[in-house]
Amino acid sequence: MNKYIRICLFLSVILVVSWDNPYHKKQFTMAEATTGLSGPLAPKGIKGASWQPGTDNFWQTDQKNATPDAWTVTDCTNEGKQITVFGIPQGGKNGTSITVPSIKWLDKNTAWYMIGKDVMLATLNGVNMSWSTAKLMTVPADADHVTIDKSHRIAYTIQNNLWLWDAEKGSLQVTAETNKDVVCGQSVHRDEFGIDGGIFFSPKGNYLAYYRMDQSMVKDYPVINWDVTPALSENVKYPMAGGVSHEVTLCVFDPATGKTVTMHTGDGQKDHYLTSVTWSPDEKNIFIATLNRGQNHLWLNKYVAATGEKVKTLFEETNPKYVHPMHSLTFIPWMDNKFVWWSERDGFDHLYLYTTDGIFVRQITSGKWLVNEIAGLNTASRKLIITATKESPVEKHSYSVGIDDGSLERIDKEPGMHNVLCSQDGKYIFDAFTGAGNPRTSCLRSTSNTTPYTKILVKSDDPLAGYDRPKIKDVTIMAADGVTALFGKLILPTNFDPERKYPVIVYLYNGPGVQLIHNSFPESGNLWYEYMAQHGYIVFTMDGRGSSNRGQAFEQATFRKLGEVEMEDQLKGVDYLKSLPYVDAKRMGVHGWSYGGFMTTSLMIKHPGVFKCAVAGGPVMDWKMYEVMYTERYMDSPQDNPAGYENANLLDKVKNLKGKLLLIHGTQDATVVWQHSINFVKKCVDEGVQVDYFMYPGYEHNVRGKDRVHLMQKITDYFDDYLKPVSH
Repeated sequence: MNKYIRICLFLSVILVVSWDNPYHKKQFTMAEATTGLSGPLAPKGIKGASWQPGTDNFWQTDQKNATPDAWTVTDCTNEGKQITVFGIPQGGKNGTSITVPSIKWLDKNTAWYMIGKDVMLATLNGVNMSWSTAKLMTVPADADHVTIDKSHRIAYTIQNNLWLWDAEKGSLQVTAETNKDVVCGQSVHRDEFGIDGGIFFSPKGNYLAYYRMDQSMVKDYPVINWDVTPALSENVKYPMAGGVSHEVTLCVFDPATGKTVTMHTGDGQKDHYLTSVTWSPDEKNIFIATLNRGQNHLWLNKYVAATGEKVKTLFEETNPKYVHPMHSLTFIPWMDNKFVWWSERDGFDHLYLYTTDGIFVRQITSGKWLVNEIAGLNTASRKLIITATKESPVEKHSYSVGIDDGSLERIDKEPGMHNVLCSQDGKYIFDAFTGAGNPRTSCLRSTSNTTPYTKILVKSDDPLAGYDRPKIKDVTIMAADGVTALFGKLILPTNFDPERKYPVIVYLYNGPGVQLIHNSFPESGNLWYEYMAQHGYIVFTMDGRGSSNRGQAFEQATFRKLGEVEMEDQLKGVDYLKSLPYVDAKRMGVHGWSYGGFMTTSLMIKHPGVFKCAVAGGPVMDWKMYEVMYTERYMDSPQDNPAGYENANLLDKVKNLKGKLLLIHGTQDATVVWQHSINFVKKCVDEGVQVDYFMYPGYEHNVRGKDRVHLMQKITDYFDDYLKPVSH
């Protein structure tokens, strides 16, 4: 073999080895690990997705075109013909362009959007697919909660009062509350019970219903603004468990007469919760779910919108632990006297059909799985379009379900998490789904398998393909009760060597309403986990009993004893980790935020010695200091459950702390108030216990944006300081 050939072969071998060598793949920066999935490392998909009412036209923002007023419409009935549409003028000052607005359809030919404080109305000429636009009005600079109805009336709030704009009458002040503690037109009950707003236009736009919340009886709680000198105390109303809560009513304003009526929801008590607010299609009635303070008794009531009088209680729901309404009523277009109601009465969140007189018709869905969303209705086939967990608790799929017979038919075919947007008539869905090995696929589908139609719009390449990524194992562990399967993920270090021992970080939340484990992309669930794996750590995360999406018994296992059952389950996860020959049980850390911060601190002081170090962010330390609605649902009141509150209280147990604990809190946190951490640190000082502490000035319950990179570096450094990972 001549020298030239030998050199070429040698270089080829080097090239092949270099190409396959994981050390030549990229490592995540902390910025990429923290914010990359919402920025440069986000899988490609569709922006500004919407369905044009009364048509099969699917719209998206055209991100490729340099002109920011371009939209693309795909006609599902014409084999996916694409038309680029221009004409929504939105030039900024001096000819500069601004971000494409998010349009919200009002009807087949009109949509609205906002540019700054200008409320714009766009009218579509369906013949040549061109837009004409006009400014409806400019809301005041301090206006908030802007809501526009298809009648083209616009509701908004200014501070604690509600206003309504009408093309003929101009701006009308709906409320004139002089007491700043009486708030109108805004979300109530601290956004619990599925509440996300306080303005409810009637179906035809003739009336405006709104929440009125009187907080004057609730104690002030100081939140300090450190951005000014001297610092300023900005009081908020924070009803704590066992204390006095605010009082809420529902009012209806008639623009034609200028009169307001209040629904008679008192029934002899004011200390209750009002949710599931829904207008009847004919605008004559309003339905409100009233939940008692104990949250174990619900009444679905019907009221006369014009007078506020209660017509009747349609039905009641009770539960020895709690009833948890989260949804408004869904009326059936082809039978206005019937609606769909959500209930966990059989142990899982399912759908039930009732008449407007309260007569039970049938249970629509059933089984040991739950419905996630009602995405739409197929009026032709008389079916609901839903998403549900029928295939697996860690996946979400789309289905059509017969309202008349409960027949269930899966729409999508691929594993993973499917998020769907349904056309108005329910014939098509926009399906953006992700799963293991699938960063994101965006497509259009027919909801009927008898007329199948699928058109892939975007199939994302893997944005992480060039990175050194860890091996991820799906793990199933038996809960502490010995019968319940728990799902978790084990993220192994890159360049993993089973003969070595590695430090472990357990990341957890394990509280109500949250699920960490899904079949999604990235398979780890979080790029920070993968960053830590690149730096020599094993990362473990698992959903124990008490977390979301597994049914009522699974969630209610923690009732009246928060921080007990969850810890038992997480310790089963620790047992699993200790059983692995490559886990160094003497170098284990734990981290969580909010409820996860409570769990992290609980593990460190109730089970000292299990973890060498921990980082707890925004932790609850004493449930008597947390908000009424959430806490009393899961713990009852402190007066009714003193032993449960005492056992969950972490402030009197600081002397048990072993190992290193870092607490992190935002100084403006009005969710888990800063006093939780302050009191814990004070107790540590009193007991002579050392604890580490870091605060983020100006931040509320979490640290967002660019400063989140600082946060995650702080957490990473803490683990590096005390777990000393094996260097590669």
